[in-house]
Amino acid sequence: MHLVNHGLVGIGLLVSFCINFTDGYNLDRSFEPRNVPSVAYKYDRIDEVKKECSFVLSSASELKPDDNRMYSIKEGLSFMNGDWWQEGNGAPLMPFDDRDLISSSDTRSPLNLTSFWVTDVDRAHRSKNLVSVSGILQIGITIEGLFVQRPYEGSRRFDIWPSHSQLTISFQGIYTESKQNDGERVMCLLGTTMLPSRQPYSTDPWEWVKESGYTNQPPLLQDDQILLVLRYPRTFTLIHRGISGNMKSLNPKSNLKFFDEVHISSRFGTSAVYEFGAEKIVSRACNPYPYQDSSISGGISVYKGLDFCVILERFTHPEALTFVPNWRCNGNDDICSNLGPFNSDKEIRATDGSFKDVKLLLQDVRCEKMTLQERTGFTKVSAVFRAVPPFESQFTASQRTGLNNMTIFAEGIWNFSSGQLCMVGCIGYVDAEGSGCDSRICLYVPLSFSIKQRSIIIGTFSSINRTTRSYFPLSFEKLVRPAELWDQYTSSRPYYVYSKIDLAGTILEKKEPFNFGTIIRKSLLKFPKMEDTDSYAVSFSLLSEDLTLHVSAVPDPIPNSLPPRTDIQMEILSLGPLFGRYWASQNDSNTEEETPYRSKAQYTEKQLLLNVSAQLSLIGKSNHNFSMLFVEGLYNPVAGKMYLIGCRDVRASWKILSESMDLEAGLDCLIEVVVSYPPISVRWLVNPTARISISSQRNEDDPLCFSPIKLQTLPIMYRKQRENILSRRGVEGILRILTLSAAIACILSQLFYIKDNMESVPYTSLVMLGVQALGYSLPLITGAEALFQKTRSESYESPSYDLEKSQWIRIIDYTVKLLVLVSFCLNLRLCQKVWRSRIRLLTRTPLEPHRVPVEKRVFIITLIIHIIGYISVLIIHSVKTSQKPLWSERYVDSTGYSHTLRGWETELEEYVGLIQDFFLLPQIIANLMWQIHCKPLRNFYYIGITVVRLLPHVYDYIRDPVPNPFFSEDYEFVNPHLDFYSKFGDIAIPAIAVFLAVAVYVQQRWNYEKLSQTLTLGECKLLPFGSRVYERLPSVSYEAELVSGANENAAQTNKQEQE
Repeated sequence: MHLVNHGLVGIGLLVSFCINFTDGYNLDRSFEPRNVPSVAYKYDRIDEVKKECSFVLSSASELKPDDNRMYSIKEGLSFMNGDWWQEGNGAPLMPFDDRDLISSSDTRSPLNLTSFWVTDVDRAHRSKNLVSVSGILQIGITIEGLFVQRPYEGSRRFDIWPSHSQLTISFQGIYTESKQNDGERVMCLLGTTMLPSRQPYSTDPWEWVKESGYTNQPPLLQDDQILLVLRYPRTFTLIHRGISGNMKSLNPKSNLKFFDEVHISSRFGTSAVYEFGAEKIVSRACNPYPYQDSSISGGISVYKGLDFCVILERFTHPEALTFVPNWRCNGNDDICSNLGPFNSDKEIRATDGSFKDVKLLLQDVRCEKMTLQERTGFTKVSAVFRAVPPFESQFTASQRTGLNNMTIFAEGIWNFSSGQLCMVGCIGYVDAEGSGCDSRICLYVPLSFSIKQRSIIIGTFSSINRTTRSYFPLSFEKLVRPAELWDQYTSSRPYYVYSKIDLAGTILEKKEPFNFGTIIRKSLLKFPKMEDTDSYAVSFSLLSEDLTLHVSAVPDPIPNSLPPRTDIQMEILSLGPLFGRYWASQNDSNTEEETPYRSKAQYTEKQLLLNVSAQLSLIGKSNHNFSMLFVEGLYNPVAGKMYLIGCRDVRASWKILSESMDLEAGLDCLIEVVVSYPPISVRWLVNPTARISISSQRNEDDPLCFSPIKLQTLPIMYRKQRENILSRRGVEGILRILTLSAAIACILSQLFYIKDNMESVPYTSLVMLGVQALGYSLPLITGAEALFQKTRSESYESPSYDLEKSQWIRIIDYTVKLLVLVSFCLNLRLCQKVWRSRIRLLTRTPLEPHRVPVEKRVFIITLIIHIIGYISVLIIHSVKTSQKPLWSERYVDSTGYSHTLRGWETELEEYVGLIQDFFLLPQIIANLMWQIHCKPLRNFYYIGITVVRLLPHVYDYIRDPVPNPFFSEDYEFVNPHLDFYSKFGDIAIPAIAVFLAVAVYVQQRWNYEKLSQTLTLGECKLLPFGSRVYERLPSVSYEAELVSGANENAAQTNKQEQE
């Protein structure tokens, strides 16, 4: 029920996010505040409005009867996130607090945005040439904010906080339709608000912004002398699609309420009806059609179906396109660094013609088929192109509606016979003759792909101004993604053309030598391959899913210090004849070819090789000088390896391209890539990580040469393993049960042993038993796993919901906890036996208490040894990792809560496990101090417990683990960089533990005198002479169960001595 509740909450939040995100893209929603009572609008300033708006009324025409006018005014004349600016700097409208941007070196520029909502259209106060209206204007300066939520009615306020300022103004006024400018619609309104107050006679009018607490009580002045005039074109066309306006203060310049005139620009939203009709202007760019464009060359096939507009809108909304560097430009820097027809500000010029992180948004795509009287087979297309500078949010840019020099309005034609969309582009405001419409836009949707052609949209901006060549042709594109390949597009059969298979085969022969080890590896390990399915395409599609990588990676081999994280995204574009993915809904009418891979014996390894192409992305703070590779080559399903030729885009380095004569369409294809996948078999034994090797084949003095890159991913999981796998957790759970059962058997054997050897029981070290009890009690207190704690904590698998629900996993967990409890109780029983035996021994010799073993010095010596060892580990680890011994790190526990641990706390927790591995150390010290002449421990007991403690190290050594360098951030109580949890530690710890077991065996087999004589070198004795302090008393027959009470024990002893 708890999981269900969390799931419902998560689904609710997701749905809420999706609704808000979708609403953000709808420019026409009024964003009405919820649960707001109706407002009675007052038009008490109409006479004042008519006086101030006389210049508008003088050209107003008579309004024709129109039942839809009231609705069209309220819904059609609102706009959101337009632009505003002031030409003068003497009286700014509002302050802006940019101190956070300066302190954080944020290079983003503030945005001046404004939104306007028509809140009421009054039917009562209307005449032949005007209609009374009310509205709200929200205007501000922001970094990331948007003005999409309509303020409450009557809201007249100014708000400011770091990186955001906004002013809300309520208006009432009139709506008219002008006799001029093709009957444009005009609103003239008077507003009231609380303006931020400027400080007079000061060089900084907003000096109060620098004071603390300004956000709570900014100085404000009430002002009702604000005039707003908004102009809307009568029809929505190519040359008439902009909304313009100005807002000015009616106060004298000497008044603190006065501000410089504000200019406003916006455009119609998607609900407005667009009217095509700019054929004359379009013909200047596209006559004759199709225009001979150089974008499509080399036999690239393009889409010529009937769903061009549907496909274009799906591929461009809401994702952005990218600009192609002007790598073919041979002019000066001023020409080659320009962003085509768009304004090239300092941020864009700083890219030096590479246009890195500059995006292109294609919005508001509208299509209309031409009639038979016009041109059969042609479709009219309209769209808006907006360039997004590097530091501007793509989402914010997609919501902006202002008309600036980064926005181009376009209209053109598309025909299925050529597959070319040719458009004319207009920037800013244009006149009836189309001045400003000086750009030609050609756009295509390719169907054929190759290692040099990975774009699903290709286009260019070029100048049609015959008098001067204003800019170098600017290309743009959008890379293909397999997840997008479905519906109408895939029905046109896109395909991939392989061209690097022979070169990839050369890499295979070089990188995959024929030897005995390779044969054994191929015979024992199984890798992703074609599956037996009813559909040939389905088998390829499932294999493509397994070969796709979305995982983090670290350098291979992993350095001692924390390496930078690199996110790997490897999308399989084509596999064999299959391009993209197979969807059951496509090609239903076609008869699928049965999969021929039914028997492995029919094929040789060479016949099983598959052609493959992919896109490999490296994302992170690494030193790689590229972020994406286009790769193509061969996949060997027998060895689980890809041998690929890679091409990287170096067109951004257009200044050095002239020095490299062996490029292919601006791509550096002298790159070898090898991807090694983990096996699908013996997953619990072989670490399931992929390895990626990237190397350049250029000479070291070549400017395009780069150092070899070797990466190792974090563990990955294949599709079937996600569905049904015997996870490492299950395997380790079974091993825990076996080792705990063996430990219980060893403890029971010791309990049976002391029944027949009661005289040696007092010489069993309680410190040794205490160490074991500590090891069993910690899992019961903290909930951690026993024995295989290190291995369990390093487990890479985030437990899936199905795995957690698995009954057998739960049974294993409960069984482990039960066995830990049993081991702890038996160990306590053993401690009780030893303690009572010492009480009896003290009772038998009340006048000689020194004969009873005392462990105070044993405990102190053991403690000193381990303190020295722990400090040594801290020092060695600090030196190796060049870190301070007391660093802090965060981890997430099993409940999902984040905690902070110091490094010494983490290492101390793991050192406790090391103390348990050396549990025999106190017994060895005690044997030397007590100079025993007996066998307090059964061989099966201490040898068996030693073997049980060493099994996790042996398992860890043979399973080929990869320490996760981000371990301390994700898991609890484990730092894999500790030396005793390394490969060396997995060898050294068992060796020391075995030595301790041998030492106990020697001590119990030989008495102290014999051992002292053996360890004598000439006159030098390694052990002191024997002492009678702990001399064992004569052997007597004891009861199996010791009774309590000193008097009764003494009486029983006297009686036995008399007999």
